[in-house]
Amino acid sequence: MFEKVDHIGIAVRDLEKMVRIFRDSLGFEYNGEEEVPEQKVRTAFFPAGESKIELLQTTDPDGPIGRFIAKKGEGVHHIALSVSDIEAKIRELKEKGIEMIDEKPRYGAGGAKIAFIHPQSTGGVLIELCQH
Repeated sequence: MFEKVDHIGIAVRDLEKMVRIFRDSLGFEYNGEEEVPEQKVRTAFFPAGESKIELLQTTDPDGPIGRFIAKKGEGVHHIALSVSDIEAKIRELKEKGIEMIDEKPRYGAGGAKIAFIHPQSTGGVLIELCQH
């Protein structure tokens, strides 16, 4: 079972500029930045009720966010869903014929375990499983 929408990831070219917009213009609380070398991104999180908004800027043009922006431009990159047992959820989804990008969890921002579902299995939407 999915617990909640953990966050919505938005790919951006200029993290500092977008932090100012979300914090100063839109009035979101700002939880600071984090670099995730394994994912080749810098992130910034903003609480939004029980969920968060995550801004992602690539640290490498060949990283996932760099390639996404080169192909599609800035915008919504993924929806992350909280799970209590990511390994069990991956097994369950695979048994149901869902194609996974990650068959084993990897490290994500905030120390979370993450795994992505392939968008071919979800109507073109990139979904991230997230266990804190």
